[in-house]
Amino acid sequence: MQLICKLMAGVVFFASVCSAQTPAPNPLKTYIKEDAPVIVLNNVRLIDGTGVPVLERMRIDIDHGKIINVQSAMLRNAFPPDAKVIDLEGKTVFPGLVGMHEHLYYATPLEPKDGVVFFGEAPDSAPRLYLAAGVTTARTAGSVEPYADIQLKKSIDAGELPGPKLLFTAPYLEGVPTLGPQLYELRDAADAGRMVDYWAAEGATSFKAYMHITPDELKAAIDHAHAKGLKITGHLCSVGFTEAADMGIDNLEHGLVVDTEFFSEKKPGVCPGQRGPMMEMANSLDIESAPVQKMIQDLVGRHVAVTSTLAIFESFIGTRAPPEFEMEQKPSMSGESWSHVLETRATIAEHADKSPWAALLKKEMEFERSYVKAGGLLMAGCDPTGFGGILAGFGDQRELELLVEAGFTPVEAIHIYTENGAKWLGEDASIGTIAPGKAADIVVVDGNPAEKIADIEKVETVFKDGVGYDPVKLRASVQGLAGIR
Repeated sequence: MQLICKLMAGVVFFASVCSAQTPAPNPLKTYIKEDAPVIVLNNVRLIDGTGVPVLERMRIDIDHGKIINVQSAMLRNAFPPDAKVIDLEGKTVFPGLVGMHEHLYYATPLEPKDGVVFFGEAPDSAPRLYLAAGVTTARTAGSVEPYADIQLKKSIDAGELPGPKLLFTAPYLEGVPTLGPQLYELRDAADAGRMVDYWAAEGATSFKAYMHITPDELKAAIDHAHAKGLKITGHLCSVGFTEAADMGIDNLEHGLVVDTEFFSEKKPGVCPGQRGPMMEMANSLDIESAPVQKMIQDLVGRHVAVTSTLAIFESFIGTRAPPEFEMEQKPSMSGESWSHVLETRATIAEHADKSPWAALLKKEMEFERSYVKAGGLLMAGCDPTGFGGILAGFGDQRELELLVEAGFTPVEAIHIYTENGAKWLGEDASIGTIAPGKAADIVVVDGNPAEKIADIEKVETVFKDGVGYDPVKLRASVQGLAGIR
């Protein structure tokens, strides 16, 4: 009868009969570990997301998806009536990650040599892998299948699919030429404004300018977004960071590595490509030089946030990521995707001596430390693009580890990945830290990432709005799907 109901759902008679005879099951039940209305997480090690030192033997009371109390477990105060008490001695909790450069698409394998750049939507694998890794809020920093992204958000919000709270960024605001046929080419500044207006009406809450957008187009997009109380970020090339900050841009993706304003052959309003500027930057740009420090001060003074994406940069070095990280990702990948990644890494390794990426990663880390020291708002995300070597969720955990390698403490890195993103989004009253009144978005890990950041990977439970999800089951449900759907 259930199969007949599913097949005949569009027929009024069968729909009414089925609804009367078969109660709708909870589609998320398979992935849920904890769903008691009132829960106490007792004896936890707490990293609260604010950047303050770790607190030991703490207690967190959750009531219908909200944190109602955070106190020392040593006080031994009475538990709320009917609470499910979970003893988490030896475990660490921190806020759900707020991923600020995420995507719901994946680099498709098997592209022929004379083929076009094309990305496949990942409606099943991406949301589940994000949630399994502890990402409870994700901004999609650019869309190639916007209506699919919108519908996924609706389904997740309705409790029909597992995944993080999605914040939808409109399709890329790109000039000429585009990266591939899925990106629209802006015609002029008026067209940029029209596109912002259209996608704002469709539900976009942020916008992303891309590499070949002209200065006039970027300014029009910024003005139209701001007129609606919305923000705009950019992965820029034709426009330098300082110029974009002067226009009023709110956020810059990737950091110094993509800023072309220091390239000796840069022409106004023109993207000079990537290899030339990157080679010159790797060989000669000094982060402590007066021009770079002036740019940093301009960004900070104009409250322009920067999104760190160290994990995707590391993938371009080839063999740098730990082997265990690669093997953790393998079960989630299709066979074709795994083979493509291995072949690409081998090719990169063969030409490592000619690549600027090792030097660029080091300089990007130095830039991010300098930017934060100057008072800048640094956020983070994994950007699961490139050649497919970084997957949703896995890349976010690796990004945290790389922030620590860059010189931030583990507590600072978690602060960057939680409260900072929430502040930029204007959502810090409800997410980003563990405190009374906030949504119970909490990650439970085995170990102590404050001492060993790799423990960030040992996720046992991910609470989103007080419901605890099983990361093992989430990942198992999409085994072999990354690179397919």
